[in-house]
Order: sequence, then structure tokens, then C-alpha cells
Amino acid sequence: MSELRDDKLTRVMFCGPYFPASHNYTREYVAHLPYIQIDVVPLNDVPDVIGNYHICVVKSRRLDSEVIAKAIQLKIIMQFGVGLEGVDVDAATRHGIKVARIPGKMTGNSLACAEMAIYLILGLLRKQKEMEAAVRTKKLGEPTGDTLFGKIVFILGFGDIGVDLAKRLRPFGAKIIATKRRWAMKDCRKDETDELVDERGGPDERFDFASKADIVVTCLTLDTETAGIVDSKFISSMKKGALLVNVARGGLLDYKAVLDSLESGQLGGLGSDVAWTEPFEPNDPILGFPNVIFTPHVAGVTEYSYRSMAKVVGDVAVQLHTGAQITGLEFVN
Repeated sequence: MSELRDDKLTRVMFCGPYFPASHNYTREYVAHLPYIQIDVVPLNDVPDVIGNYHICVVKSRRLDSEVIAKAIQLKIIMQFGVGLEGVDVDAATRHGIKVARIPGKMTGNSLACAEMAIYLILGLLRKQKEMEAAVRTKKLGEPTGDTLFGKIVFILGFGDIGVDLAKRLRPFGAKIIATKRRWAMKDCRKDETDELVDERGGPDERFDFASKADIVVTCLTLDTETAGIVDSKFISSMKKGALLVNVARGGLLDYKAVLDSLESGQLGGLGSDVAWTEPFEPNDPILGFPNVIFTPHVAGVTEYSYRSMAKVVGDVAVQLHTGAQITGLEFVN
């Protein structure tokens, strides 16, 4: 990446108004640096102004090849987190633009998502919506909930979030099974994280693992291989009445399969921090089920994780401005 002259601004564009803590904390972090400019650009305006910026923080904005071609000064496209499914990485590479994510393990993002998974699991087990209704109608001692103790939890995708989730599930007395791409290799050696699970397997074993689980938690990265991976075949392989929790990306779940399985009772409940389209339509029929809990994509949105990620963005802007080596990011190209 070429060095920028010290007498020029290094301009950082945050795409869209959602996840406001991302740009607010970054502005706070670089407030004392007059050569760093942080702008929040409306989503529809991004294609028109992207050519004025050196760093683009995409958040929920898709950057296709047409938009990237207009980014004549851009050096880095980055995510305030880990998901980069909306970025045309090949197009960015052709234009000499680096694409990167902020590793969740180093910022507290993965542990925050793991905590949210547990929140959703407990909310489903204890029947959160029914408890709220009981309070409104002055009922005591109902509904009858369930406990996490002794449950089999299937972590679908044992990356940073999956590892942090397993660590936090252990004290609840749950049995943990998990799948991971690397574990599909027959000669794959165990490491220290493998000891967190009671049974491990590769992607091809996901149906077998789903049939054993009381709770399935999706922690996968969304890509061409995983899009819609939780489909009708997967859900039908689950125990009748098992719970499904998603703290990764909405596109991992096939919408119709989820809706049909909630209507039939095959799914005992759905807890999700992400949706198929975001913001999610509040009148969507899935939200009307009493055994469904949705949160507004806030699993990783904690002050700790967002201030940690804001520091990474601010440091990268300074490094880019001064021509120093870029650190703190995980580049994908």
C-alpha cells in the first residue's frame, strides 16, 4: 500500500447509520488527531463519494465490483467485525485494495457473541415471551421452563465464537458436540480447543450431530458453501422440538424451512440475533410465534468490543497515514 503524504487527511468512511457505536467510538478515539477524518455516509450515497476515501468500513453495505471501481483512492476495505460476505474481494484485489476483518478473538467480539448465544438459549428454555405475558396478566409460577443442565448443544462451526461459547457452556453442565471444516481431515491432530467438546466432526457429520442435539447454535461464516445450510433437510434431521439459535448471519438459515418447521412444531423454538434482511420486517410472520426471540444484530455490540474495534480502526488509519506497517487486521487478499 502506498504511503500518503503527512500533510493530507486520511479519510475513513463508515457506511450507513446502523451500529452507531462503531463510528461514535472511533471518532472519540481519534479526536486528538486532526489528520484523521471520520465520516458517516448514507448507504445510498456510498457509490457517489467512495472515491474520496482511503478506508471504507462497510458494516452492512454491500460493495460490488461497480462500486469498488469508483474507489480510486481506497487502500483498505474493512469490516467492523468479521463478516465480509458483502464485499467483492476479487474486484478489490484487481484494483489493488486490501480487504480485511477485525479478528473477533482479540477485541472481545467473539465472547460477546457467545454470551448472546447463551442469552438466547436461556430465553427459549425459560419461554421468555410467555413469561412476559404472565407478568402482564398477573400470573405466578408459569410458564414451566426448562434447564440447560444436561442438554446436548451442537455448535455448528467451531471458530472463535464456537470456542468461546463452549467455554461458557461447560459450567452449565451441558454436553457439547461440534463440527469444524478442519476436523473433516482424518489425520487432523487435536489442539487445546478440541478438549472443550465431547464429540467433534466435520461438515458431513452435521446431520448426525443435529439428530443428537437438544439445541443447535450456528456460528459459521456465511459464504457460498454455507448459505442456506440450515435447510429443510437439516431441520428435519433435528430432534422434534429442538431449539435453533443463530448468532452468525441470517443467510445461513433457509427462511421457508424455518417458517414451515415452526408451523409444524418440528422446531421447538428459534432465537436469532440476525435476520434474512436487516433491519428485519417487524410484521414478518416468524416474529409472531411465541417460541421465537429476535434481537437487532447486537450480539457483538458491547462497549468493550466496540471500543476495542474502534481502537483498531483508529490505529489502522494512523498507520496508513504515516506509511507504517498495517497491524491489527486479518487480511483476506
